[in-house]
Amino acid sequence: MATPTYVQKDKVVAVLRSREQHARADWVDRELPGLVDTYKNSALLKMLGIDLDAMPPVDAPPGC
Repeated sequence: MATPTYVQKDKVVAVLRSREQHARADWVDRELPGLVDTYKNSALLKMLGIDLDAMPPVDAPPGC
């Protein structure tokens, strides 16, 4: 099994806000954890138009 990849929720929110998608950014900010698992949330991130190649991955904290 591959190691999960995470991105910071703040980065996703910032991308959405830069596109003037404030309602979506607010929803992401409320509903997703601080570190977003790109595998578990791949369909959502794709629907939001988030380019994961443009976002730096972060290491998962121990226990994730």
